[in-house]
Amino acid sequence: MNAGTRANYVAFADERLRKSFEKLRKGKSEDMRLYGIINRALDDLKADPFVGIKIPKGLWPKEYVRRYGVDNLWKYDMPDGWRLIYTVKATAVEIVSIVLEWFSHKDYERRFGY
Repeated sequence: MNAGTRANYVAFADERLRKSFEKLRKGKSEDMRLYGIINRALDDLKADPFVGIKIPKGLWPKEYVRRYGVDNLWKYDMPDGWRLIYTVKATAVEIVSIVLEWFSHKDYERRFGY
């Protein structure tokens, strides 16, 4: 790592979510496809934590603030209408993209009240 640069990492908000992601790899063909789509998104977040679209604070579901204490919220659009929601935490030496949730476009609209 060069002086002045920070390492980028991706983490899941909790163990349940990580297990759900891993379970997709061994599931039906559509689950395995979603696993691949999410895995590509995670690679993109490792390369650039700010690759997504920043969600304005007024649109944040209260559950994210209550449950995770987020102070920023991002949306990453994936193929087939899937959405990945994450927050970014940074220190002087690292930037961590924390995956909170992923869902279909329909479920995304329901969660955000569109």
